[in-house]
Amino acid sequence: MSDFSRFMKQNQIKEENTKYAATKSLVDENGKPLLWEIRPITTSMNDDIIEECSYDVQIPGKPGMYRTKVNQSKFKARLICASVVYPNLNSVELQNSYGVRSDVELIKEMIPNSGEYNRFIEFINDFNDFTSLQEDVDEAKN
Repeated sequence: MSDFSRFMKQNQIKEENTKYAATKSLVDENGKPLLWEIRPITTSMNDDIIEECSYDVQIPGKPGMYRTKVNQSKFKARLICASVVYPNLNSVELQNSYGVRSDVELIKEMIPNSGEYNRFIEFINDFNDFTSLQEDVDEAKN
């Protein structure tokens, strides 16, 4: 096999889904937290989420010039929703049981504890090898 042919799609290693107990408030019959199935986020999916959560803000003192900002709260919720395979956050039955009408509203109801919610985001970031700018700066310093 030539070196170039190794770049072909059929040779790409597929990332596997993983399991994560997102909250202690949803448990099985033995009291163990339920495991959620989480999938990796592709570059295209991430770009779509960023686009959906971005908005332009005028730069003060510079008429007609804008800076793009990302609504971080919305981004986190959309990232979780894109990552969760199971339970199906788009299930009408599940949404109705929580009295909500969207996957974003549902995830916030299913994980009402903000600490658990933030740990879930951290897990998804780690699973996808996302790093913060500060982490990159710290690593570069070492």
